[in-house]
Amino acid sequence: MTNTHALARPLIDNFGRHVEYLRISVTDRCDFRCTYCMAENMSFLPKSQVLSLEEIEQLARAFVDRGVKKLRLTGGEPLVRRDIMTLIERLGAFLGDGLEELTLTTNGSQLRRYAPELVRHGVKRINVSLDTRDAAKFAAITRWGRLSQVLDGIDAALEAGLHVKINMVALKGENDHEIIPMMEWAHQKGMDLTLIETMPMGAVDIERADQYLPLSKVRENLAKRFTLSDDPLKTGGPARYLRVEETGGRLGLITPLTHNFCETCNRVRMTATGDLYLCLGQDHKVSLRDPLREEGIEAIDKLLDHAMDIKPKGHDFEIDRQKPQVNVSRHMSVTGG
Repeated sequence: MTNTHALARPLIDNFGRHVEYLRISVTDRCDFRCTYCMAENMSFLPKSQVLSLEEIEQLARAFVDRGVKKLRLTGGEPLVRRDIMTLIERLGAFLGDGLEELTLTTNGSQLRRYAPELVRHGVKRINVSLDTRDAAKFAAITRWGRLSQVLDGIDAALEAGLHVKINMVALKGENDHEIIPMMEWAHQKGMDLTLIETMPMGAVDIERADQYLPLSKVRENLAKRFTLSDDPLKTGGPARYLRVEETGGRLGLITPLTHNFCETCNRVRMTATGDLYLCLGQDHKVSLRDPLREEGIEAIDKLLDHAMDIKPKGHDFEIDRQKPQVNVSRHMSVTGG
């Protein structure tokens, strides 16, 4: 199939924003249980509700035909999905046929096994979520994770030729003292580091107000030790980048609370059940799974038009002790970050 529709009918919302970036959660399952992401005893979706690999491929193709240029696979942990490499190979075939980039966000646990295959199927860069390099603290934050396995996976990705960006959720009182060592380590290995503010999504077993660390304060503190300058890099996501003169590396900041990025939002997110969320921080959605199963791929075009009509202007994230701590009831692992 050729990319015949992208120029004629791009996905443009009511605020004039072109949607060119689709994040696909291929599974809600994960081999970790990070404290800020999900509860320890999670109930996962039955298989019948989850999109098959073939359905994900069909829907991804429909989006690319409407002008989506970037696909990011997320989860849960995308690399724990059975036969995930079959899907990545098929999506990789879209590269050069409307699709410009195929990438994924991973916890790194499966990279030693899969990194060379990812490169073979056209993936050039990945994001790895890593909040600490302290083994005991890593075990506490992830509950089920082993730091040595993740660090080995990162090495495997670098050896395979993947560009790696480390995503670190900044958690006050937990890893704030590790931000500078993490940045220096990442930059020394040729990796970017992006810091992320914790977001009020899903009922978890912690008090988010205790963990919230405004990245504006982090930047102020970093500027006392390092020479920071704005970097014009645009990767299609919400991060704003800084160049750190002393390390020669790049630092990204994702600030949904202190400086929201909604005015330039070019993203939509599809869950493993085929729900298309138009905003990470709102409940506006369009269900694609049942129409696809009942009416076929022809039904999807009109639904994408409807999705653009209801895409909200922005999220309303806030973290305030006097208000409920959950702005959105679904867990981050459902929407795929």
